[in-house]
This record gives sequence, C-alpha cells and structure tokens, in this order.
Amino acid sequence: MRKLTVFNSVSVDGYFKGQDGAMDWAHDGQEDPEFQEFVRGNASGGGELLFGRVTYEMMAGFWPTPQAAEMNPEVAKWMNEGRKHVFSRKLKSVDWANTQLHHGDLLARVRELKDAPGAPLTLLGSGSLVPQLARAGLIDEYQLVICPVVLGKGTSLFLGVKEAMRLKLIRSRSFANGKVLQCYAPQG
Repeated sequence: MRKLTVFNSVSVDGYFKGQDGAMDWAHDGQEDPEFQEFVRGNASGGGELLFGRVTYEMMAGFWPTPQAAEMNPEVAKWMNEGRKHVFSRKLKSVDWANTQLHHGDLLARVRELKDAPGAPLTLLGSGSLVPQLARAGLIDEYQLVICPVVLGKGTSLFLGVKEAMRLKLIRSRSFANGKVLQCYAPQG
C-alpha cells in the first residue's frame, strides 16, 4: 500500500490560509539556503501529487511558467514532469502535463490510488481534502512547516474535523529562517 503524506505550511496559530485566503506569509524566509536545499530535496523525492481544485489552479498557474523555472528550476521540473491527481466536482478538464482529473467519491478514489502500485502520494495544500481524508484515516503522515507568524484569523488545515486526532511526532527539523518542520503520524 502506498503512503499518503500531507505537506503544508501553517502559522504558529494553526492556519494554512490567512484572512481573505492570503498565503504570502508562508513564503517569507525563502532566502535561507538550508531551507531552499530542503525544499529542493523534498520536491525531487519523487512520488505523485494530489490536489483539490483551488490548489491545482494555483499550482498550474505558476509552475509551468518561465518565472518558476528561473526561480526554482529543480522544483519546477519535478512539478511539471511529475504525475498529478486533481479531485474536483467543478473542473471539467485539466491541461497541466501529467495530470489526471478525478470526479466522484473522493475517499474511494484515494483508497484505490493507495492500493495501486507506484510511488508515494503527497497531498499539497487542499484544505478541503485534508479534513475529509484525515477523518477517514487515509493520511499516513502530516509534514507541517510551522512558519514564525501569528495570523490571528484564517482557515485551519483541519476545518471540519470534529473529533480529536492523536498524533505522534516522528521527526522535527528547524531552520535559520525560523521555520520548523514537524512530521507526525496518526497514533493508534
């Protein structure tokens, strides 16, 4: 069975999107060479990506551009060449290379992907998918980059999760830019 990991940036007060959907705060401190090396290494680790519609549209609007290739060529190459899955009720088609669109039962389709042979799966962003998959017990690891900012208001990555989820810390790493990677696995 393939592993499903969530990778997301969150504020110290637990939001993955700020007021009005702002996410620019998550990119502060990108000039840290150690953090950049981590991002490049994490991106080049292979695997297949999962997105909801909103994250897909944001990613597909940036990574295929010349600006993305100039800013971060290794990550842009992996994002553009890697296999991607988009879950949406609204999208009728996708045009980013190597992207498959999925409609219908999210949980059933993710179970099928996890059961299929292949590379690990990573869910990026997608605040509507994380709580649904978390409640169903389909997420094997949560990789959260804690950014040194308090937003005060925003959207929780776990909006819609109604019951406590016990997690265990499996690794942690801090960076000079103040960001801290915290990796958790479901406990129990």
